[in-house]
Amino acid sequence: MKKTRVQLLISTVFAVILFSGCSAIQGSDSLGRYKDLKDVSYTGANGINENDSRIELTDTSTLSDYLAYAALHNPGLEAAFNRWKASLEKIPQLRSLPDPRFTYAYFIENVETRVGPQLHKFDISQTFPWFGKLDLLGDVALEESNIKKQAYEMLKNKLFYKVKEIYFEYYYLSQSIAITEENMKLLSYFETVAQTKYTIGKAPQADVIKAQVELGKLEERLLSLRDLREPVTAKLNAVLNRPADTPLPWPSSILENEIALTDDEIVKQIIKNNPDLKALEFKIEKEAKSRELAKKQFYPNIMLGLSYIETGMSSMPGTSESGKDPIMTMLSINIPIWRDKYRAVVNETEILRKSAVRDRENRENIIIADLKSALYNYRDAGRKKELFKDTLIPKAKQALNVTQTAFESGKKDFLSLIDIQRTLLEFELSYERALTNRAKFRAQVEMLIGRDF
Repeated sequence: MKKTRVQLLISTVFAVILFSGCSAIQGSDSLGRYKDLKDVSYTGANGINENDSRIELTDTSTLSDYLAYAALHNPGLEAAFNRWKASLEKIPQLRSLPDPRFTYAYFIENVETRVGPQLHKFDISQTFPWFGKLDLLGDVALEESNIKKQAYEMLKNKLFYKVKEIYFEYYYLSQSIAITEENMKLLSYFETVAQTKYTIGKAPQADVIKAQVELGKLEERLLSLRDLREPVTAKLNAVLNRPADTPLPWPSSILENEIALTDDEIVKQIIKNNPDLKALEFKIEKEAKSRELAKKQFYPNIMLGLSYIETGMSSMPGTSESGKDPIMTMLSINIPIWRDKYRAVVNETEILRKSAVRDRENRENIIIADLKSALYNYRDAGRKKELFKDTLIPKAKQALNVTQTAFESGKKDFLSLIDIQRTLLEFELSYERALTNRAKFRAQVEMLIGRDF
């Protein structure tokens, strides 16, 4: 009978504690958002279909394929993603009640009472933080998790920018090699013409030597460009998490889409989407929640408990209530009397909040300045691209055709022909450089905004 009473009491107390613990956790905004995010997969977080995990880079691969491959295979990015996911697991930990405490005492020397000797003592207790503490602890953990998520987004943006930057340089290298090879073919033809004219006595030997010297220069440049392919592919393979010596196909082209947004629209997009700024906003909110939590330290925690003492039968026959087991309820609170300590914590969190506000203002100024510089360089590269494409290269080709005809008819010397050919080569390379730089500065703007457009 006594055993049944003990079991019933302990079961009842545990049920009350369990219900209280569940009530403390359920309904929390931080916990709800945790449940929404906890099952997000790594591939899904990158916006990439899980079937794309088998992406292979081939001759037909586009820049989008390179970015998808990097997102799925870069170990640093996955590590940042896992740090964010791990921080989410803090929320239910901090939102939960402390573990209940069960204590058992055995009386080595029985305490004799009127109703009988006391044999065993069972205590069970549960601490309840002051109202709102658990909510705030979960909210602080959620804001910390949001900061980790933005750190992951920042790393992803920087990774994508790095891939684009190297990819565009790889494209420029391929075009430089192709242009140099075409110019070598053209110069070889000029050498043949000069050799023929020299043979029939219509041109000096100096023209042939000059052509051979220029061919030697171009050949040396071509060899240097071809040797550069290995270190460039090694850089690109590094951010893709591939062996450094893995071959990569030449990029086929660069998209030349214009930035459709105005400067003011881009600034608004940056303020809204830039992960660095969003991380600082979450930090501001975290410190505000921490300040509210610090204020709760002025209030005590409450401990509720139940104590049961098993008592033997009295040695005196006929004693009323012989063997009756006493049951006691307990209430305990801590007394937060060291007010200066708690005020210092409140002041600390407020100072950190203000610091985070100023950090965000400073970071926004730096990002806007970087944006202005990137937009200037983007537009300047665009102007140069159009200048070379629409004006300088067509005129240089026209001048080359005219000079070539005049040279073959003996009206122009070979040096003029070489000068025009060299000018055309530099114009064609400058056009590709402007095209590449424009794409790189566009990628920088996209990194600052936090998304492609």
